[in-house]
Amino acid sequence: MTNISEEIERIAKEYLRIATLQTRRSDALDFYDLAVWEIRAALTAAYMSGASHGKPAGQEGAEGSA
Repeated sequence: MTNISEEIERIAKEYLRIATLQTRRSDALDFYDLAVWEIRAALTAAYMSGASHGKPAGQEGAEGSA
């Protein structure tokens, strides 16, 4: 299983064509023009990744119940 940072980097590269998410202190390197459909695809991928790695349905908040 990949960690969250690796998964976010993968999504940024695959869907947004962003080589790195590290700050490079340059407007040309740190700011991007993106279409809304690219952002939607990246957010969908992030949501699906979280859903596939999350707890099974009905398990939310189970730690505190008796």
